[in-house]
Amino acid sequence: MSAVLPRWVESLNEEDLQFARRFLLSSGSLKALAKEYGISYPTVRARLDRLIAKVRAADEPASADPFHRLVRGMMADGEVSAGTARKLIEAHAASLKAAEEEEREAQ
Repeated sequence: MSAVLPRWVESLNEEDLQFARRFLLSSGSLKALAKEYGISYPTVRARLDRLIAKVRAADEPASADPFHRLVRGMMADGEVSAGTARKLIEAHAASLKAAEEEEREAQ
């Protein structure tokens, strides 16, 4: 029996999954998690906030498009700014619209 993973789980990389696992095993204690990782509480909190943003981005209806999901995940990871993410998503949407129009004209 093969399990189908929810989209939000599929959006997480190995590091994200390990963080979530350790968070659960520490009973959700950020203080304990900070001690386990050997980092400060604010650093753990920021990491959790990024993970939450990735899960929310993956669950949004607009994130059904894999490209949109990728860009939102990159934004949550701090790889691209919100402004850059918005520009990429808008350019992608315009490209899809142009391709649809070309296809209609070809028919």
